[in-house]
Amino acid sequence: MTETLTQSSVLTTRVKAALEACGVDASAYGTDRSSFSPLTGEVLAQLRSHGADEVDAAIGKADAAFKTWREVPAPERGNLIKRWGELLTEHKEDLAVIVQAEAGKITSEALGEVQEMIDICDFAVGQSRMLYGKTMPSERPGHRLMETWHPLGVVGVISAFNFPVAVYSWNTALALVCGDTVVWKPSEITMLSALASHALLARAVRECQAPADIHQLIVTDRVGGQLLVKDPRVALLSATGSVRMGREIAPQVAERFGRALLELGGNNAAIVSPTADLDLALRGIVFSAVGTAGQRCTSMRRLIVHESIVDQLTEKLVQAYGTLSIGSPLDEKNLVGPLVHERSFKDMEQALVDAQEQGGTILTGGKRVLADEFPNAYYVEPAIVRMPSQTQVVHDETFAPILYVVTYSDFDEAIALNNEVPQGLSSSVFTQDQGEAERFMAASGSDCGIANVNIGTSGAEIGGAFGGEKETGGGRESGSDSWKVYMRQATNTVNYSGKLPLAQGVEFI
Repeated sequence: MTETLTQSSVLTTRVKAALEACGVDASAYGTDRSSFSPLTGEVLAQLRSHGADEVDAAIGKADAAFKTWREVPAPERGNLIKRWGELLTEHKEDLAVIVQAEAGKITSEALGEVQEMIDICDFAVGQSRMLYGKTMPSERPGHRLMETWHPLGVVGVISAFNFPVAVYSWNTALALVCGDTVVWKPSEITMLSALASHALLARAVRECQAPADIHQLIVTDRVGGQLLVKDPRVALLSATGSVRMGREIAPQVAERFGRALLELGGNNAAIVSPTADLDLALRGIVFSAVGTAGQRCTSMRRLIVHESIVDQLTEKLVQAYGTLSIGSPLDEKNLVGPLVHERSFKDMEQALVDAQEQGGTILTGGKRVLADEFPNAYYVEPAIVRMPSQTQVVHDETFAPILYVVTYSDFDEAIALNNEVPQGLSSSVFTQDQGEAERFMAASGSDCGIANVNIGTSGAEIGGAFGGEKETGGGRESGSDSWKVYMRQATNTVNYSGKLPLAQGVEFI
């Protein structure tokens, strides 16, 4: 993965070879849907879409397979995920090539995303032997009270372009070990990554002699995705995307009494205290703000800096931004790749116009670069904007590398600024004051699902549950006890007394 992009055919050739290595079947290709690369704007492949009847059939197959899969012992289900993880390890570079070409990530980030898939497989294999319930004391003599966890059903997964395979795998690895089946609708922008991931899982299914239909991939558009949202056979709908998308699908799932797991917008902030190690903070801020060209749900979009150090820190940041190499991720010296498409660039342009109209000053960045070399791709300079306050443009998430800088005078004000936006995904504080760190993580501190100390807002690990509050949707994926989302809970009372005492001392017969 080290070649410099000199002509478009290099990229296409690499992707086709990687797809073949992962075992993507020729039947996936067609003429009705194109996969583009944000690196060059070129078409990588032509695909065949699935129509409404095929989406319905995929859900039906997954529903039928669930009846068998739920009866398979959980450790045996774990063996399937173990084999999937082995295949992902074997084809890590192949899949990373495709992720890079479709999502525009630099090499280390593309490889890191596949590593997340491998890591969640490891986690899920262990979880397959730890689907624990509890035994509770009963108030009635000769009775045992306990809880058990059972497979839920078909899990629908709708994933986003910015992490085309990692977040999907968080859901799929856990859902499958929990005894569920999966129907996956990937982003229309990253369908080749989905085909490769599905092909590797399908191979694991065959080799482990698991039911063939436990995992279904639907290559479809928003209309096809709506069928997944509305179908009562889909017990859990896990969706990653915009707040707008969440507002649309959540009521539809609720109307049919289904379950929804939502990972939506993030407008993430870091507080920088006067006691902070500024060199440490600088590295954490820059990666969180410009990694993946600011297109992570956990990207840092707001910097809340104590007024006594704001000039010092912004000067360091502007200098650091000036050293960033922007260009094709196929050249490993580059740290900032492209925005995913023209609309993202237009949104960034408009946000910067709005910021200036609302009193902001652009300290650096914000311009399109390399347009002559890549006329159909959108490379930009990451921007830093000094704002007088958190105006409306700061409250609105723009999925691009814009970092808004505001100041605070006391720590309570900083926490209030962190919390006043409608999103609640990730947050961080840079401080050497233990009291400030503890206050930030306390119930009255950050209201986000992720609250970090002396680390940026990006870079979650598999072991911790991932998700946020407020307009982020409230969902939790990946580690900790997130497995419970994919199961249903039953409370069991066993009477071995030979008598029939009622609870609460009720007497009837």
